[in-house]
Amino acid sequence: MFCQIRTSVTKVQQATIRIERHLLGLNARSLSSIISPPAASISPSTVSRPNSVSLVLQKRLMSSSSLNQPLASSSAKEKVTFSLSPVESHKNPLGEGKFIKTAAALVIGDEILNGKTMDTNSHFFAKYCFELGIELMRIEVIPDDEAEIIEAARRLTEKYDFVITSGGIGPTHDDITYDSLAKAFSLPLQHHEETLRRMTEAYKHRKDLKNHNEEQVNARKRMALFPHSSEGETEVLYVDEELWVPVLRIKGKLCVFPGIPMLFQHMLNGLRPYLPISSESIPFRHQIWTTLPESAIAPFLTSLQKRVTDEGIRIGSYPTLRKGVTISLIGRDKQRVLEIGEEVVKEVQGTVIRGDGEDHRSGH
Repeated sequence: MFCQIRTSVTKVQQATIRIERHLLGLNARSLSSIISPPAASISPSTVSRPNSVSLVLQKRLMSSSSLNQPLASSSAKEKVTFSLSPVESHKNPLGEGKFIKTAAALVIGDEILNGKTMDTNSHFFAKYCFELGIELMRIEVIPDDEAEIIEAARRLTEKYDFVITSGGIGPTHDDITYDSLAKAFSLPLQHHEETLRRMTEAYKHRKDLKNHNEEQVNARKRMALFPHSSEGETEVLYVDEELWVPVLRIKGKLCVFPGIPMLFQHMLNGLRPYLPISSESIPFRHQIWTTLPESAIAPFLTSLQKRVTDEGIRIGSYPTLRKGVTISLIGRDKQRVLEIGEEVVKEVQGTVIRGDGEDHRSGH
């Protein structure tokens, strides 16, 4: 009986670990491909993570022996760090005096479309753009298909100032993002020597890689096989001192990221100094909660939106079933938005939502 209970507990623990790995969108093989060995010891409190995953789950994931096996930590003296790309050496990729106003996200991966992995990168990117005053105009999810990647990359890069791709840059057969982007912009593929050097340095303590055959080594080197331009159409940006993998920027607009959420978030945050961002005020979001039904407040909100459209203020309403409605006011003039907010509070018998700007009542 005791053995049966113990076996059941073990199965539950194993299932819990699998669920946690799924929620984070992580897998040990992919992590070991990109992150340097010492980076496994990063404190979970310093790592950005999807809001749906608690700190307890994050800690358990990071400390689980089964997941840390391919990420065996090195001692402090063996810690590998890399120099960042100098910001001052990179000219404005959009041209002198131009700034990023619009953005798009291209999420690449069969695993997103078939439901195996939950996409959290586009949500993180949306918040990132909002905080920088960039209008995120489009999010697209496409399969690991060359024709789809080529078409979407060309179209989005032509239309928007800042485009990111997420996923498809690992060592396996279905990692075709670099290859497809090279074809999209008629660029040759070329191994990037500095990236290969950093990769070798990051892996020098990995005993499990020393016995790899030539085919396995070449697969690993695919992660440094980038679209290349001798005319400055591509840039290799090292934005995180603990990662050997860079952000590849093509045509001054399209930036290529890994799909693993933890790496995506670290690298996107690291890219900030290399982006031409306007010094104009960023949008301010003001949220109000009311228990009135949405149909009751709809005429007022419709009329209000018509009055403030020319002021650049946008109004949205987001109902929570049988509970109430969150009203969102967004504009660049904070004082004016707050003034409109006072009118809304009185009209809908509402209350201002305090805190981080997230609607904790409805999950928005």
